[in-house]
Amino acid sequence: MDDNMDVPAGVAGEEINVARIPEQLPILPLRDTVVFPNIVTPLVVAREKSVQLINDVIAGSRILGLVAQREAEVEDPGLKDVFEYGCAAIILRMLKFPDGSLRVLVQGLSRIHVKRLVQETPYFIGEVEKLEERYTPSTELEALKRNVAIQFQKVVSLVPQLPDELQVVVVNTSNPDKLADLVASNLNLTLEEKQTILETVDVKRRLKRLTVYVNRELEVLEMGSRIQDKVQTELGKNQREYFLREQLRAIQKELGMGDERSAEIEELREKIEAAQLPEEAEKEAMRELDRLSKMQPGAAEYTVARTYLDWMVALPWAKATEDNLDINKAGEVLDEDHYDLIKVKERILEYLAVRKLKADTKGPILCFVGPPGVGKTSLGRSIARAMGRNFIRISLGGVHDEAEIRGHRRTYIGALPGRIIQGIKNAGSNNPIFMLDEVDKIGQDFRGDPSSALLEVLDPEQNFSFTDHYLDVPFDLSRVMFITTANVLDTIPSALRDRLEVLELPGYIEEEKLQIAVTYLVPRQIAENGLRKKDIKFARSALTRIIRDYTREAGVRNLEREIATVCRKMAKKIAAGESGPYTIKPETVVELLGPRRFYSEVAERTNEPGVAVGLAWTPTGGDVLFIEATQMSGTKGLMLTGQLGDVMKESAQAGLSWIRAHAQELGIKEDFFEKNDLHIHIPAGAIPKDGPSAGVTLATALVSLIQQRPVRSDIAMTGEVTLRGKVLPVGGIKEKVLAARRAGIRKVIMPAKNRDDLEEIPDHAKKEMTFHFVETLDEVLELALRGGPPKAAGAAGRPDKKKP
Repeated sequence: MDDNMDVPAGVAGEEINVARIPEQLPILPLRDTVVFPNIVTPLVVAREKSVQLINDVIAGSRILGLVAQREAEVEDPGLKDVFEYGCAAIILRMLKFPDGSLRVLVQGLSRIHVKRLVQETPYFIGEVEKLEERYTPSTELEALKRNVAIQFQKVVSLVPQLPDELQVVVVNTSNPDKLADLVASNLNLTLEEKQTILETVDVKRRLKRLTVYVNRELEVLEMGSRIQDKVQTELGKNQREYFLREQLRAIQKELGMGDERSAEIEELREKIEAAQLPEEAEKEAMRELDRLSKMQPGAAEYTVARTYLDWMVALPWAKATEDNLDINKAGEVLDEDHYDLIKVKERILEYLAVRKLKADTKGPILCFVGPPGVGKTSLGRSIARAMGRNFIRISLGGVHDEAEIRGHRRTYIGALPGRIIQGIKNAGSNNPIFMLDEVDKIGQDFRGDPSSALLEVLDPEQNFSFTDHYLDVPFDLSRVMFITTANVLDTIPSALRDRLEVLELPGYIEEEKLQIAVTYLVPRQIAENGLRKKDIKFARSALTRIIRDYTREAGVRNLEREIATVCRKMAKKIAAGESGPYTIKPETVVELLGPRRFYSEVAERTNEPGVAVGLAWTPTGGDVLFIEATQMSGTKGLMLTGQLGDVMKESAQAGLSWIRAHAQELGIKEDFFEKNDLHIHIPAGAIPKDGPSAGVTLATALVSLIQQRPVRSDIAMTGEVTLRGKVLPVGGIKEKVLAARRAGIRKVIMPAKNRDDLEEIPDHAKKEMTFHFVETLDEVLELALRGGPPKAAGAAGRPDKKKP
């Protein structure tokens, strides 16, 4: 390896006759080194070719050509790998080392231009042209020379590696060309910059370029010097503070005071370091700790700062639980805790599968929507158990202050973090299952909108830097799996709803309730009421009786209450000394729970003309509507009662318009509407009702009344009706069909375009039901009315309670 030894170059002590430079010279390529005329430079020669060249030159004229390689990595350079311009030099001294390398001291003689190579092996010999220095003495040249000299002296004073003698040499160098070369050889320049100086024959241009380089280097060195001075000042200040603090500690110790406070500060410092806070959070915590250490314990701000630090160190910044990524095991846990809910369980297993393949995947934002009592909240606990994560739940029902989510700023008295950060702290890990219950019941007032504050929390693209107002530093929520629950989606703001992945949990049918009662509810209530399994046994027929006659709901909450009531009454008997075991049969249920509370009144209600059975969707599942119509003397009036919404009123008017337009086909007298008023009423008048899906039911009730033909008692219907008698599709088919089934109705009329919605209904429920798909209102009348087929033309609709 041919290189520059790590010593500064200097000027020769004697003049060399440059006229002795021959026209052909051995050429030695140098790595990262440029040799200048009149400058003594040490070199290390290690390559085999180069060692042979040096040995031959020493034996001869001792003069050789030195050129720099373009790329230092090239081990065996060719003509294209070296610059054309270099420096002729004479070897002053040479030392051989045991490893075969040489240490050579050379002195530059003159700039040369290598015109061509006359020999390439065993080393380069080139035909060279000696370049003469060109300059004309002038005031400008003198000014350039002095400026370079003065600036370079400043550089020498700032660089410890450069000897102070260089300043003396610079002052005593009168030739501008020699001064330029001396400065260039000792300045911290790149190889290309040094080569540029070497190739610049015109001395004035050389000094101008060098002025730029010297000023740049001086600016960098002065900046570094200022930085170093500042660091030294800071170090001195810190050392002074340290000694003063130690002295203060010693004085306090002698006076018997301050030990407890110092120990408290040190304990907090250790906790901050152990909490593994992110850089920004740790910086804020240390700043607050420094403030705390300077406060008196009696100061008002002391408690605020101390409480803040306690929150900072208590949060699980770096603590996380390990996920259970065994898909089969997780599936078994979910099945143990909840019956059915296939779609929800499948979604959780999909998330675990993705997590297993991609560990840094973001937590999903799920929203369980369904009527009360279907197991939304308990499903969250089951998911946490299946995944092996901690579980935390907060209820958002009635929350109307934004600070509940984001926390209060520390300027307020009694300020605390928001519920999100509090929940994370209580969970003890940064990746829990976090359930936000009743997200559809958030309120808002003059204190802000909590649902808007949730937008950042429930957005995987933003919640990695959630900032609570109390902490005032970002906390990463991206690993948290958020689950929200709601009974309806309509009251959730659209921006928040857009961030949620909605999973619907529909109401249970009778068979599902029976299975849930046998598997989950009965064993749980037996245990909670202090009974043993051998003390009491429920017959399946008894549970069926409770489901049919004592509860009417989409979920199983009331069913569990009735089972609990039976268990308590049995517990009372056993506690009174009666011996069991007891078997609960259907007749026992009546004795314990009293007379049945719900009856199937469909047959009785539809025995007379003017009453039709409609199906409605409600937030708590499906329901059955009895739509009643009556007539009285009057003048074409239509009265609508039962807290009907505008959409439902319009459906009734559309149905009546169709009937009047087809009065002749329906066999209605021409003067009927001139002499009669019509009144439509939907019972349960205290409950608001709206939606277009009651259209066909309203029209059927009117036709039944006018024609005095009763509606079949085993048929319920749903569909939106148009003025042309077309039946349009509606929503909530599954809930409506299950409501009809609960009421004992086995035939349902629905729009033909809702045929595909039957896939959501369980197979065993579909087998018991008969579905009639219609496109026109005349088809509805033909199926629904007794006493012969009416003459009609078609329409459709969508009945609903509260919402379609």
